Amino acid sequence: MMRILRTLTAASFVLVVWPASVFAEGDAIRGKQLFNRCAACHSIEGQNKSGPALNSVFGRKAGAVEGYHYSAAVSNSTTVWTDETLDAFLSGPSKMLPGTRMTTSVVKPTDREDIITYLKTLPAP
Repeated sequence: MMRILRTLTAASFVLVVWPASVFAEGDAIRGKQLFNRCAACHSIEGQNKSGPALNSVFGRKAGAVEGYHYSAAVSNSTTVWTDETLDAFLSGPSKMLPGTRMTTSVVKPTDREDIITYLKTLPAP
């Protein structure tokens, strides 16, 4: 009985202490489907379009894709792309980086999570 209580206590501790910002894994297959609306501006094959290529976006500083002309807001940003920063940017680009040229937002949290999960699956160009 004591062993069960210790296990439950330990499990409860993990659930309480675990950071709220940790993202659950979204659905990469659904994210790929949702990304189709992003593909008009963003490539996943290494070339820049009206928006920068998104291969290897995680851990990259915002404004760092070679050959893409960013707005001053993005170029001068200290943002590094993580689950949290991409989620914030996709939910409201101009709220996070006023002056960005990206005007499209992704309203639904589950859609953002799925797109972010999909982006994590992309190989480097």
